[in-house]
Amino acid sequence: MDEPRTYHIAGSYYEACNCEAVCPCRRQGEIPGGRSTYGDCDFLLSWRITKGRMDSIDLSGLSVSIAGTYNDDVGDDIWSVFIYIDETATQPQFDALSQIFSGQTGGNLGVTANFSRILGIKRAEIRLDHTAGVETIKVGTSASAQVVRDFEFDGLVSCGIPGHDHPGQESVSSLTVEDAPLAFSYSERCGFATDFAYWN
Repeated sequence: MDEPRTYHIAGSYYEACNCEAVCPCRRQGEIPGGRSTYGDCDFLLSWRITKGRMDSIDLSGLSVSIAGTYNDDVGDDIWSVFIYIDETATQPQFDALSQIFSGQTGGNLGVTANFSRILGIKRAEIRLDHTAGVETIKVGTSASAQVVRDFEFDGLVSCGIPGHDHPGQESVSSLTVEDAPLAFSYSERCGFATDFAYWN
């Protein structure tokens, strides 16, 4: 039986989706999140790993992005996603990140347990700018997102994907994904930026 692989990664996080700001899925202060604005959530997520490793494999400096969709009423296993891995990753790094972000290694990256349909895991040119207030995601010709402006909110906002112990900044953001079967584009919806730390 294979020994379980251990990992620890940390860095910056930015996402955009088609909900209205503040995204109702997020926790606002002590009020837990609920259903998405429109029942169907289309999204683009991004992670910039500033420091991390799986076993002896260094993962620092690499990026990951996930594009996908889910419906509030389908059930527990509701997400359909593409996982994009930094094209500069070596094969061991690609394999490690694929395992972490597809949920094979467990840990506190809990959202991956809901990936009922992984449409593909593939290399991509991922360009991320996680500078506060001007966050952008560019995944080759397949997907993009960008902050339009910060959304002013009196209190703390947190998201379950980076973890509710990592509150951050809500934004008005735009996003586009064109990678069949995913195809959507939204202007001035919602976004969220913070930091993250995952491990098992």
